Formats: sequence, C-alpha cells, structure tokens
Amino acid sequence: MVDVIVVGGGPTGMMLAGELRLHGVHVVVLEKDDAPPPFVRSLGLHVRSIEVMDQRGLLDTFLAHGRQFQVGGYFAGITKPWPDGLDTAHPYILGIPQTITDRLLTEHATGLGAELRRGTAVVGLSQDGDGVTAELADGSRVRARFLVGCDGGRSTVRKLLGVGFPGEPTRKETLLGEMEVTAPAETVASVVAEVRRTHLHFGLGPLGDGAYRVVVPAAGVTGDRAVPPTIDDFRRQLTEYAGTDFGVHSPRWLSRFGDATRQAERYRIGRVLLAGDAAHVHPPLGGQGLNLGVQDAFNLGWKLAAEVAGRAPDGLLDSYHTERHPVAAAVLDNTRAQGVLMSTEPGPRALRRIMSELMDFADVNRYLMERVTGLDIRYDLGDGHPLLGRRMRDVPLKRGRLYELMRRGRGLLLDRTGRLSVDGWADRVDHVADPSDDLDAPAVLLRPDGHVAWVGDDQPGLSGHLARWFGTPVG
Repeated sequence: MVDVIVVGGGPTGMMLAGELRLHGVHVVVLEKDDAPPPFVRSLGLHVRSIEVMDQRGLLDTFLAHGRQFQVGGYFAGITKPWPDGLDTAHPYILGIPQTITDRLLTEHATGLGAELRRGTAVVGLSQDGDGVTAELADGSRVRARFLVGCDGGRSTVRKLLGVGFPGEPTRKETLLGEMEVTAPAETVASVVAEVRRTHLHFGLGPLGDGAYRVVVPAAGVTGDRAVPPTIDDFRRQLTEYAGTDFGVHSPRWLSRFGDATRQAERYRIGRVLLAGDAAHVHPPLGGQGLNLGVQDAFNLGWKLAAEVAGRAPDGLLDSYHTERHPVAAAVLDNTRAQGVLMSTEPGPRALRRIMSELMDFADVNRYLMERVTGLDIRYDLGDGHPLLGRRMRDVPLKRGRLYELMRRGRGLLLDRTGRLSVDGWADRVDHVADPSDDLDAPAVLLRPDGHVAWVGDDQPGLSGHLARWFGTPVG
C-alpha cells in the first residue's frame, strides 16, 4: 500500500505530489495520457502563485523561462495601469506557457521522489476504513491510504464518488488554437484591436516563433462538443468577426472551451479528496484556473501529509474544504461578473463603462487586481489581528528572506519577543528569534502554506495554536 494516490499529472497534481514528498509521503501519480499535452491553455502565473513558487525555491527556475509583466486588463479586459501598493514583494504577472509550468512542476515532484505513471487511467475506486483502492483500465489495482482527484473538469474521480457539481452549463463556446498566419503582423494587430472594441472574446497573439494563439467565438460551429474543430472552422469564424481569416494555416493544435461554471459540493469524501478543476470549473477570464489549482494543492499538501503521519490534530484535513471552497466560490463569482461585463449587449456595455470609471480610483483598481491574483485571500481563523488568516508577504530577516526559510514546508515562528518557544513541536516548526523590524507584530506563527495562524506575545496562546495546527507536542 502506498500513502497517497494522486489522479492527474497536471499542475495541480504535480504541485500536490511535490508538497507531499517534502514530508516523506509515498505518493504515486496516475496520469491517463501517455505524454504531456502539447497545447497551451494557461499563459501565466499570478502574484500569489509566484509567491508559492518562491516559498518552495522554484521561482528562479520559473523566472528563467518566463517574462515579467506589469499590465492591467486582467479584470474583464478593462485596461487600467498596474496598481500601486500591492502587498507583495513580487508585483508582476509571470508570462509562462502551461507546457513549461507542467514540465517544471513534474521535474520538481519526481526529483523529490514522486512516482509518475503515464498511460494509466482510473476507471473505478472503492474505499473502506483503512484505505482506497483504485481500479485501472488494464485491470490492475493500486491501493493507498488516501486518494486525491486532480483529474480536471470532467473528473473521473468526482463522478465515481457521486459528488454533486452544481452550477451553470456551457452557454458559449470559444475556439482556441495555435497556427501560423500569412497576414503581416501590423495588419493582424490593427484588425484585432478594432474587433476587440466590441468583441472581447476575440484575439490573435504572436507566440514569438512565427505562430499565433487564436481565440474566436465558436457560435454555430457545431452542436456536438465531442467533434474537434477544424482549421476551416477557424477560418470561417475569423472571417465572420474580423472580415478576414488572416491566412491562417499549419495548425499545431485546435480545441474549444466552454463557459461552464460549477463547483463540487464537497472536497472530501472519507479518504478521497478533490482539487483543481476536479473541484471547480469556470471560464478562463482573468487567467485564474491554473493558479487556483496550484493553490489548492499548496493548502492541502501539508495537511494530508500530517494525516498520513498520524500527527494531524482533529479537523485539520477537513479545514482544506472549509478554507478552499469559499476561495473557489469567490473566483466563480468574479468570472461570472467578468462575463457579464464582456457582453456585447447594451446594458452590460453601459455597466462596463461605469466599472471602467470606478477603476480609475486606485483603491478599486487595486482591490480587483488583488481578487484576480489571489492576494485578497483570508482564511477565517477567527477574529483578532489583521494579519490573522492572511498569507504573509516575503520580508527581509537578519538571516535571509522569510520565503527562503519556508522551503522545507514546515511551520515557522517569527519571534521578536525573544521569550517564546516551540519546544515539543521543533520537529515540525522552525523558530526565528531575531526577525527584522519589517515584522509589525510581537510574534507570528506561520503555517507551512505561509498563512498566519496566530499573532501575539504569550506562550500559552502560542502553545494552544501550535497544538491546533501541528498536533500533539513531543516529549
């Protein structure tokens, strides 16, 4: 028996596998595809995901493969300047194709010892008080203490569990693909700019190697989503919306996506959990999907590892659903709002003009960017200090940076009092007794995901929260 089966080898699954391996968990990733997908659905990492990569020592590698941008337009395509005053040491978007993100996270997880089995489809599962059995398409079985479905919006795991997935079905479809064009670059840019004045679901963007990423509404292409689009479908839709097909040819891949918005009613059923698109789907407005899944994994990994090790306090694993379900619900709401604001109807266009005026106020612009980039997240850990429940930004310390000290996935006490102790939890929690003046609190207890679990200056209060999040003390 292995400790954890992760179903799905995309960014959510591989991020989770890496988090589990930091704690020595025996994890096997089952991926139905024989090879990574060649197409690029996500184009970048938002601020909170960039911080996550920094907290695990991955950021330098990601930066070497991407480009940093400080541009607006992430909320409903309303172009405003990048906001000032974001509470982060990484105030930028990292442009990086999902194919590279997938590869880097896979290399990270397998480098830590995760086992990845490609071409392995799960077709059934059952669970009992001791573990979960996954039935594979080849007739074999794999048994584990826990299983996590990270297998996408059409999740087999979620369907086998019978978990409700309420929401709205797809109403509008969009064609997406990569292909070459014969039209001059300046012609493409000018025509696209004109079309996007009224149709914000339209675009052709150069990929830097002679090809373009093409996005165009798919209305009327086919009534059967199972039928893949053709290059002629793209030509026809481009001509309808732009008056030209730009001479598109030599497609690398062609696909379609819908605007379904759904969320699993429960993220945990016994020993089986859901993460990423298996737990929530929404239109790709604001580029939030991949980021949301990676952050699911970041929240779940240390909690599941503690459960496997037998040292998780009561309710710790259930806090994954309690904390992450509202976060995804908020993302679904902001993509719904963005969808309305991107409509071509007169009412939504009037609302869009008003929203654009409101975003000229710096606080509004910053608020919306924080929502899209994940910087607004505050887990409900009770009343108290404003930092409580929020992730803490990277701050300089006398012996390095905060995020550099979090790379082992352990808890961390930042202590300006010099009188506190993590005795009994030192195998799980590090203690820094000389933080710099950038810490505006007497002492802060950080969970392995960087969120603030306690702020104070008294040992009894600290000990109670150490037990709440890290279990029974040793010795």
